[in-house]
Amino acid sequence: MSSTSSGRPMGSAGPTFDPYDNTPELIPLRSAAQAGHWPAVRAFFAGLDSADKVCAASSLLADIPGVENLLERAVAELPGDPLPRTLLAERYVHIGWGIRSAARAKHVSREQFDQFHAWLRRAEQILIDVCAEQPAYAPAWTVRLTTARGLELGQAETRRRYDRLSAHHPHHYRAQTQLLQQLCPKWSGSWEDAHGFAAECTKAAPDGSNTGALVALAHIEHWLDLDGGSDSAYMRGIPVRDDLRFAAQVSVLHPAYRPDWSSVGAHSAFALAFSLGGHFADAAPHFAFLGDRASEFPWDYMSDKKAAFLKFRKSATEA
Repeated sequence: MSSTSSGRPMGSAGPTFDPYDNTPELIPLRSAAQAGHWPAVRAFFAGLDSADKVCAASSLLADIPGVENLLERAVAELPGDPLPRTLLAERYVHIGWGIRSAARAKHVSREQFDQFHAWLRRAEQILIDVCAEQPAYAPAWTVRLTTARGLELGQAETRRRYDRLSAHHPHHYRAQTQLLQQLCPKWSGSWEDAHGFAAECTKAAPDGSNTGALVALAHIEHWLDLDGGSDSAYMRGIPVRDDLRFAAQVSVLHPAYRPDWSSVGAHSAFALAFSLGGHFADAAPHFAFLGDRASEFPWDYMSDKKAAFLKFRKSATEA
């Protein structure tokens, strides 16, 4: 199937970054959670056919204000079930990260860090038990990649957790994006590690997976670290362009590609990366897929993500 056939028709209103607009199949989960109806939440997760979908849904559930009350009751009623415990742990992580904010460490206060770490430690205690009982349970290991980063447990421990997960769930895209963050210099990694991991995952993944988008994300992170992303010379470079082209061709532009819940994010990564380098003809098929859809990450790295999307999409359409 053509990767350009799934986008929403382009409109003058611009893109929606709302994940429920972009993936309407998730709306029943939000409705059930907001209604405080645990059986419906549990039934939604029971109907998912992949670990990737479970992790995507878990991440969105964690963003619903007050959902911890529902999840705490579910944990009390079902203490042996890994699902409510993992969902609650991810919600605690989300609360903690909201207190920390997305700012670089030097702009985060000591009080913010203390509260942030307290919430992450609560989550980690839950997840340690879940992973001990269910060593192949991808959702718990995926959240533990985030707690490892936030609690500054180091590169080796985060990689150990990823290896435990990937032994049972290779090519798990959400987990890969979490480890990629850890491997960037802003979390005590290096560009050699970050780019190496993205290339390694892309080479190992089946053709037509989302994994190639890791290459785009690594280059965006690298660009952002250079003078705060004010200089586009890095992204304009031919080696970066060719790296992106190869990754796109073996992943989201491959004939075997089948869109899923991570597709908007993967195509967004390529659309932004190519656009930052002025490679608008290369960005065009990704914008064609997206239509009026976009993911908050990585577009939220732009000072005005909607304006940036519209500007770059216009240039790609005219290329």
